[in-house]
Amino acid sequence: MSERVTVVEVGPRDGLQNETRVLPTGTKVEYVRRAVAAGLRRLEVAAFARPDRVPQMADAEDVLRGVPRDAGIKYIALVLNGRGLDRILALDPAARPDEINYVVVATDEFSRRNQGMTTMASLDAFRPVAARARDHGIQVTLTVAASFGCPFTGEVEADRVRDIVADAGELDELCLADTIGVGVPMQVTELTAAVREVSAAPLRAHFHNTRNTGYANAITAAANGFAALDASLGGIGGCPFAPAATGNIATEDLAYLLNRSGLATGVSLAEAASTGAWIGHELGLDQVPAQLGRAGDFPGDLSQ
Repeated sequence: MSERVTVVEVGPRDGLQNETRVLPTGTKVEYVRRAVAAGLRRLEVAAFARPDRVPQMADAEDVLRGVPRDAGIKYIALVLNGRGLDRILALDPAARPDEINYVVVATDEFSRRNQGMTTMASLDAFRPVAARARDHGIQVTLTVAASFGCPFTGEVEADRVRDIVADAGELDELCLADTIGVGVPMQVTELTAAVREVSAAPLRAHFHNTRNTGYANAITAAANGFAALDASLGGIGGCPFAPAATGNIATEDLAYLLNRSGLATGVSLAEAASTGAWIGHELGLDQVPAQLGRAGDFPGDLSQ
């Protein structure tokens, strides 16, 4: 286990895309600003997807133009195909993301429903997009969605994920995503071993807490050498194309877990919890899934 794990804030993208309320651009930019103030330095803030399918992300360009560009902050945008990268490259270079996150779904059925093609066809489309992004100085993460299980076909074998990664080509980072929150720690260990047979890329994980296993999976990933873990402030979000998918693991709760385990995150728990509550209010939620804002830090003020 390394001494530091980067918490990747995905609330402005994965957190918002599954919420029914579409927030104005200014609120999204303020969300990012507050996340940065809480110590987050790597943030996924936009998705270049079809506006008719993901209306919450229709203003991706405007969000990227508006977010603070302080030194040391890296912004990520999700893309699903070459058209998404075309939109990014049409931006002024100063407004472009530092990284793209390209999603390939582990099963053909989910891939057809999500992207209209098989897994391997999606992977074939990924390689030229990745090469073109690198040519423009943009780093590339490949996310293998539904690595831990598919809502339509069930179990996903580790060998299947390994074969996808083996065929992917050069990767700056590999992210394994439990898109529907079915994974358990044993799978994290098995998948790590499987992908390490074919790739030495830095590892990142994306967990949902649908069945209350997200945090156990996260600490297991850290123990298996993952350098980055996704989370959303307040624990908001989910995949709009996966039935019954609930929120991401919460940034504030994850940071508490990692900090107490001796893994530095650089995240201010108080600021993170405050921002989680704020974005929940903006979304009209009675209460966000995150626990830290209610329970508080420990030891904290024990006189209360």
